[in-house]
Formats: sequence, structure tokens, C-alpha cells
Amino acid sequence: MNHSKDIIKDASVLGVPKMLLLGLQHMFAMFGATILVPILVNGYFGSTTQVLSVQVTLFCAGFGTLFFHLCAKFKVPAFLGSSFAFLGGFASVASLDTGIFANMPDSEKLQYACGGIFVAGLLYLVLALIIKLIGVKRVMRFLPPVVTGPIIICIGLSLAPSAVNNASTNWLIAIVALAVIIVFNIWGKGMFKIIPILLGVVISYVFALVLHGLGFTNPDGSAIFDFTNVVNASVVGLPPFQLPKFNLTAILVMAPIAIATMMEHIGDMSAISATVGENFLEDPGLHRTLIGDGLATSFSALIGGPANTTYGENTGVLELSRVHDPKVVRLAAVYAIILGFIPKFAEIIGSMPASIIGGVSFILYGMISAIGVRNVVENHVDFTKSRNLIIAGVILVSGLGFSNGLTFNVGGTSITLTSLAIAALAGIILNAILPGNDYHFGDNPDSDSSRGVDLRPRELEKELAEEYKEDK
Repeated sequence: MNHSKDIIKDASVLGVPKMLLLGLQHMFAMFGATILVPILVNGYFGSTTQVLSVQVTLFCAGFGTLFFHLCAKFKVPAFLGSSFAFLGGFASVASLDTGIFANMPDSEKLQYACGGIFVAGLLYLVLALIIKLIGVKRVMRFLPPVVTGPIIICIGLSLAPSAVNNASTNWLIAIVALAVIIVFNIWGKGMFKIIPILLGVVISYVFALVLHGLGFTNPDGSAIFDFTNVVNASVVGLPPFQLPKFNLTAILVMAPIAIATMMEHIGDMSAISATVGENFLEDPGLHRTLIGDGLATSFSALIGGPANTTYGENTGVLELSRVHDPKVVRLAAVYAIILGFIPKFAEIIGSMPASIIGGVSFILYGMISAIGVRNVVENHVDFTKSRNLIIAGVILVSGLGFSNGLTFNVGGTSITLTSLAIAALAGIILNAILPGNDYHFGDNPDSDSSRGVDLRPRELEKELAEEYKEDK
């Protein structure tokens, strides 16, 4: 465990300037995916104007993250960004054209979609109550390493096509971003080693600006940069908040998706726990993190924003930077809120070429999957047992095979479960019904600690501190 000696738990020792830069790095990590959600949603509605506002989305991500940290006793270094799981629901609501939805303006349809998201967020509270009543140990009985490991792997690999698609818009710029991150992460010294992602973004952005200034274009002939929105945007402006509306049809479309996102939440909490070596499932408790995620989602829906979810991108930043202080993530949340009130600056950030986001994503998404592999390896999951092979195999195929999710009709409306939700549900069900489940959360603290869910967090911290002193 000597590798833990270079982990920074309290970023304040680095000084304020470095902390601000670290927060900026987390902000850049979440930015691409967070603003992609409103871009995709606006495409579903086919409107020339923004139906789901980027400003509102950024504000909701920042405020939701701060509220999550409050619920989690300020202990969990997680960032809440826009959830991709609800994209299918948005598309379904956008296509509704019967009953009250006939000839309804797109902006009003979005309000009804937000009403469904509000209810979905409240479902988190139900699961949190169950966990509080029966205990996290009984819940984790259904989530052994043979389940959580492959799910974490799928979280990273399911995002891989997005990374490739973005990078393919200009491979040269993407490779520059990727190369900068690798160089500084492996050979960087001091602060440069801690902020490789931010350096990758900044240096590749400058490189892209130079190419753009010299008259180069993307391979498809499109301009590397488009500053039209930057020129037209005001410097300061309120986000266009709007209240939700409620209709049973829209609720039936959006609310059941919470089953998927709750499973993703549990997987993400396992990933964050495994990354930073803390027992977040026990302290502050899975019920608290679920409450924070659910209420953040409901609040976002109340002001016209998308559902929130814990972001794997920022988990990758934790792994790369080795700075595990939640204060740094909260700084990123403050940045997001500020950007929500600065349309012009938000558009400048939004002008970032997709190729840069793609290059950065190669590292971040791959790092998430690597954490899942570590989860399986460090817990010595025995794949000579057919039971474990079946569970892991079904999870991996479901998580990667259902690229478009699984769509079914309920009450005449279409409901889509994402591939990750299908994988999580399949793994949990198979683990519950197949004989030979000998995993008991908490019975083997050493094994649990290797996946970041030690029931003895204080003892573990003491052990790490003693090892650090010995190494010094």
C-alpha cells in the first residue's frame, strides 16, 4: 500500500492558487459531457432555439453538486453532472403528439419532461429509506466484486464510442490532447503532474487556435472553431429558468428511468470508493449519497434543468491527479454556477472543439474501466467458478451490447432502459438467484478495503499514516 503515500487528502497544503487550478481541472472534465446533454436534447425537439438551456444545465450541475456534498457530510469527492440515462425519455416526450401534447410548443413539452424527472428524483428517497431500514450490509450482499467490478468496467467502456466519435472530428488535435496528458502524468513534476488534464485541454486548445488561425480546417472541411455564439452572447445574464409541469404520461416515461440511474449511482459510489480508498458506502452511507443525488435531480427539474448523476469523468480525474480532497470538487461546482450567469464565457468554453474532448476522454473513460479491473483483481474473484463467469459475462455483454438501450411500452408510452441499467439489473439478479454466493460485506475487511469499502475507515487511515511515516 506504499503507493498511497503520494495521495493528497487535504488540497489546502498545496496553497490556494493550486487548489483553484485543480478545481478548474474538474470543471473541464465534466464540462463536455454536461453541455452535451442539452445539445442532444435540443436536437430531439428539432428547435432552432435552445429548449434545454446550457446555462441552466451548468447552474444545476454546480448547485446539485454542492447540495450533494451537504447531504454526504462533505466527505465524497463526487461531481454531479447531466445524466445521459434520461436522453431516451426526452426523445419520447419530444415525439408525443396526442392528447394535450398535440400541437404543444417544444418549451412546454420540456416542462412536462422535467415534471417526470422531478418524480424520478423522489424515487431515490425510497431506495435510501430501504437502505436506512435494512442496512447497507444487506444491500451490498447483492453487490459483490463480481458484480460491481464488471459494472464499473462497463461504465468506462460504454463511453468509449463517444470518445472515438469526438476525437475523429480531428485526430491531430485529439492526439495532441492525449499526448500532453500522458507526458505530464508520467514525466511531470510537482504541480504539472497533478493537473495533466487541465494542461491537456489548455495546450491542445491553443494548438487548435493556431491551426485555425493558419487557415486549417477539420478533415470534413468544417472550421475548427465557430465563434458565432461567442460574439452574439451577452457578458452577464440570468439563466432562463422555468417551472415543471406534471402529466401522468410524461411521468410514466421519465420516472422509471430512475431504476437505471440508481443502479448507476451505486456503481459510481463503488468506483469512487475504490479510487480514493474510503468507505463511502458505510460513511457517510449509501442512503445519504442517494438522497443527495435524488434531491439534486428533483431541484434541477424544478428550474428547468436535466437530471443529475455522479460523473465518472471526475472519478478519472481523482485517479490521475491523486488529489482526493472534496473541496476541489466543490470549487468546480462553484465555477459551474458562475458560468451559468456568464453566457459569453460559457460560449467560449463551449467553442472547444469536439476533438479536444475526445482526446481527453480517451484517458478518462479508460481510467474508469481500469478501476473496475482493479476491483476484480484485488478481490481475487475466482473466474474458475462458472457462477462468476456467467455473472461477469452477462454484465459485460449487456453493458456493451445494448448500445441503444432496451425500449418497451408501458401505458402506450415508450420507456428506455440504458445499457448500464440492463447490465446492473442482470448482474444483481443473477448474483441473487445463482447458488454459491459466499460474499458477505464486512466479513472480510481486508478484501473490502481493497475495493475501497473498508468497514474500518479510521483504522485504515491510521495504517496509511504509519506506512507514510515509515517511507519518509
